[in-house]
Amino acid sequence: MSWDDGLTGTTRAIAATDESPLRVIAGPGTGKSFALKRRVARLLEHGQDPHRVLAVTFTRNAARTLVDELRDLGVPGSESVRVGTLHSFCFSMLSRHEVLASLGRVPRPIVSFESSRCLQFEGAALLADLRRAGGFGAGRECTRRIHAFEAAWARLESETPGWPADPTDRQFQVALESWLHFHKAMLIGELVPQALRFVRNNPATQERGAFDHVLVDEYQDLNRAEQDFIDLLAENGTTVVVGDPDQSIYRFRYANPEGIDEFGRRHPATHDEILNECRRCPTTVVSIADHLIRQNHLESTGPTLQPMPGNPAGEVSIVQWPDINSEVEGMSEAIRWFVEDRGYRPAEILVLTPRRLLGYRIRNRLREAGVAVHSFYHEEALEGRSAQRAYCLLTLLVNPEDRVALRWWLGEDSGTWRVGPYERLRQYCERTGVTPRAALVALADGSVVIPSTPALVARYRELLATLSGLEGLSVADLIDALVPDGDDDCSVLRETALLNRDELTNATELLDRLRTHVTQPEMPEQGEFVRVMSLHKSKGLTSKVVVIPGCIEGLVPFRDDAAPAAEQDAVLREQRRLFYVAVTRCTEVLVVSSSLQMDRALAKKVGAVIQRGRGWVVRTVASRFLDELGPEAPTAMDGRRWAATRRAP
Repeated sequence: MSWDDGLTGTTRAIAATDESPLRVIAGPGTGKSFALKRRVARLLEHGQDPHRVLAVTFTRNAARTLVDELRDLGVPGSESVRVGTLHSFCFSMLSRHEVLASLGRVPRPIVSFESSRCLQFEGAALLADLRRAGGFGAGRECTRRIHAFEAAWARLESETPGWPADPTDRQFQVALESWLHFHKAMLIGELVPQALRFVRNNPATQERGAFDHVLVDEYQDLNRAEQDFIDLLAENGTTVVVGDPDQSIYRFRYANPEGIDEFGRRHPATHDEILNECRRCPTTVVSIADHLIRQNHLESTGPTLQPMPGNPAGEVSIVQWPDINSEVEGMSEAIRWFVEDRGYRPAEILVLTPRRLLGYRIRNRLREAGVAVHSFYHEEALEGRSAQRAYCLLTLLVNPEDRVALRWWLGEDSGTWRVGPYERLRQYCERTGVTPRAALVALADGSVVIPSTPALVARYRELLATLSGLEGLSVADLIDALVPDGDDDCSVLRETALLNRDELTNATELLDRLRTHVTQPEMPEQGEFVRVMSLHKSKGLTSKVVVIPGCIEGLVPFRDDAAPAAEQDAVLREQRRLFYVAVTRCTEVLVVSSSLQMDRALAKKVGAVIQRGRGWVVRTVASRFLDELGPEAPTAMDGRRWAATRRAP
C-alpha cells in the first residue's frame, strides 16, 4: 500500500507536508493516529533511515499499536522506527550513558499511588520523613512539591525548567534528593528531568541530532521539562506535535493546555493543521460534547468538534436514580441487558466512574449477575495493607538490603511512621557508612546502642521471622503464602502473579512482574470483559457502549471550595475537559447517570456536594455539566422509568 492511498484533505496534508515545526490540533476521534502513521510511511517510502525517526506516545499501549499498524502497512524499515513513551526513551538513554551511575543514583522506583492527594505505600514513608524535616507543609503540600520537582519546578508554561527559585522549594529539593540518595531509589517522574539535564549540559552527546524526524502525540499532556527535552532531541530535524488543548487533563503533574497553545509562540515558524471532524462518535454525542467544551471557550462562535457526515445519531440517555444503591443496581442491570438482550460483548462496554468506590460497587454487582468484568484503577493493586505487606516482603526476600522496603516495614504499623527513631538510625548509618540492615543487626545483637530504637529492632526481628518462613518456597507456594486465595486486598496482585505462572522460575522474576504491573499500569489489549475504570484512565480508549455513573456535584466536577477562586476556575475547566474526554469514548451508546441521595458517610468519603440536613441519608445535586450538554441532549429521565422502557415489548 502506498502512503497516500485513500488520503484526502487535512489528513493528506498532515502526511505529505514537509513544513516544520508542524502542529496538529486534533479533537477526539478525528484520526490523528491514522495521519501520523501515514506520515511515517511516506518518510520511509521516500528513503528515510528508520533509525533516525522517533515517535513519542503517551502510553505503552499506544506505542505497540503504532508499531503494529506500521508493520501492517508493509513498509520496509517500519520495524526499526523508534517508538515508545518519553519515560522509556529517557531511561534507555540514561542507562546507555551510565548517567545515573555517575551521579550515584539507583533506578529503583518508588512504588506509590495517590489517595486524598497524598502519596501512599512507599511514598507515604517518604512523606513522613520529609514532614519530619519541617517547613514543607502537610502531606498534600509535600506531594504537590514532589510533582513540581518531577516537572523540574516549572509549574507554569512560561517558566524555564531548572533549579527551583523559591527558597522553601530549594530546601525541599535538598531534603528529597538526600532521602532518595540514602535509600538508593528514584521517583519515576525524575527520569525526564534527569535526561533533560544530561542533554542540556552535554551538547555533544549523540542524542542531540540523532533524529531527522521527531513526532510527539498527546503534546498537551507534557509538562514544560518534557517539552524542552523534545526540543533538544529535534533541534537538527523536523518536529511534529499532535494534541488537543481540550483534552489536557493532567494539571496535577503540571501539564497545561497552554503547552500546545503556546507552541507557536515558542516556535515562530510553526505550520498548523486542524482535525476537527469526529469520525468515532455518533452525531448526537459530538453535538453535546462540543456544546460542553465550548463553555471553556465562551469567546468562540464556531464549533470546536464537528460530526462526520453520514454517521448515525447514536443513543444517548441521561438518567437519575433515587439513591446511590438504586443507581448501582440500575446501571448494573442495564449493562447486563446490553450484553444479554442487545447482544453487545462485555469487551464492548466501558464503565467510567469518578470514584473507585462507585466503580467497585458496580463491578461487584455485575459479578453477582454473572457478567464478566474487571476494574482497572491504578492504585487498587496496592491499596490494601495486606497487599502492601506482601509486596514489601517479596522485595526484601529478593533483596534484604532494599532500603525503601525496609523503611516501609519499620514504620507502617505506627501512626507516626516512627520518624524520630528512624531519623536516629539513618544518622548513624550516614555517620558510620553501614547500611540500615547492618545497623539493625548490630542493634539486635546488642553490639550497637542507638537511643529510642527498640521498636525498630522489634519490627526487624518480626521481619526476619516472617522471611524465614518464605525462604526456599517454590514460586507457586510463595504466591499462595504472600497473596492467598480469598484475600480481597491481594486479589489484583494474585491475579497478576498467576498469569502465565509457569513462566516464572524464581522470586526475582515474580517481583519484576509485580513491579512492572504496579509502576507501569496499562489496559490489556484483549479481554472478554466489561472494563471499569476512572475517567482519567479512559484516555485513548474507544468502546461501543460507554456508561458514566456518579455524575453529581463534587464528583463530576471535583470541587475544592477552600482553594483560591482562580484555582477553582482552573480546576473546573480541567474537570470539564475530563468529562469531554469521557463522553467522546463511545461509538454507539452513551449513558450518563446520577443519584439523588446517598449515605452521609459515603458522600463525605467521596467528596460529594450535599445539601444541609441531618440523618444518615443526604441529598446530592446532579452535575452542572449535564446542563452544559446543550439543546440536543435528551431530557433527563427517572432511572426507574428508563429501566421500564427497556422492558417494554
